[in-house]
Amino acid sequence: MFGFGQLIAVLKKNPKKIVFTEGEDSRILEAASRLLASSFLHPILIGSEEKIALAAEDCGFNIRGAEIIDPAKYDKIDEMVECLCELRKGKGITPERAREVLSQANYFGTMLVKMGVADALLGGATYSTADTVRPALQLIKTKPENNIVSSCFILVRPRATGENEVLAMADCAINISPTEDELVEIAGEAAKCAKIFGVEPQLAFLSYSTHGSGSGETVDKMRNAALKARKKYPDLPIEGEMQFDAAVSPRVARTKCPESEVAGHANTFIFPDINSGNIGYKIAQRMGNFDAYGPILLGLNAPVNDLSRGCNASEVYSMAIITAALA
Repeated sequence: MFGFGQLIAVLKKNPKKIVFTEGEDSRILEAASRLLASSFLHPILIGSEEKIALAAEDCGFNIRGAEIIDPAKYDKIDEMVECLCELRKGKGITPERAREVLSQANYFGTMLVKMGVADALLGGATYSTADTVRPALQLIKTKPENNIVSSCFILVRPRATGENEVLAMADCAINISPTEDELVEIAGEAAKCAKIFGVEPQLAFLSYSTHGSGSGETVDKMRNAALKARKKYPDLPIEGEMQFDAAVSPRVARTKCPESEVAGHANTFIFPDINSGNIGYKIAQRMGNFDAYGPILLGLNAPVNDLSRGCNASEVYSMAIITAALA
């Protein structure tokens, strides 16, 4: 089962570069200093070299060896401006406007990933989710087979046996009220994400109904989405629509859906909307004693992830490893 040692082992074989858009933030600096003490992930800090060095010194963090890039002094800014104008040519962006946009660390950092200077990006310690996701959508864009960006939370809880219990929950952060087809895409991406963390995904499309015990628009949506997902991903164990107790309790599953292989053993949960998803993962985190990692953004051409503005340095460090491992 999942442990960060597995991801670090993967990165040691193929070290990555990750952009931090908020280079002066003390939490970012602390995480960067931890990463620099190892050799599996190289941080790139965006901001003024003088201000970042001063902030690190004030906090007592050693960031010697970190790459610091100041958008105002970047020697390839002309190339970056040209690339941005090409990417946004349908929007009529001028070179002058492109330079203005690239003075913002979130856009500048995203362009570093787009141009291959870095492999991944982690932002949001001071930015909103929208300010992290918007540049990624505009510049990095979704994979050819994807229509949306979605998100997944990985929840980890130690077991008495010494192994970790690992669950995946989607989409808890990006899509407010996904359609049936969007739920199918979310399920496919969540399953891929779960596998990265050592989970053999068994997917439950959650509802307040199990196999027709209730009725309503969202029940129909989840039932139809589960049917479509089974057709699209025939190799994945998928069940739905179903209630959460039937998804996780073998005893309840024997009563409510005895023929199902997934019921009672689900580990990858697809929620009908962001409302239920956000509530669900936070209940697991706060009352179930799970550590929650995410939101992990899915469907982009390169890994970009968003931090909570209330994050601490340990969470930044963990999310940096997760983000780089996705590359």
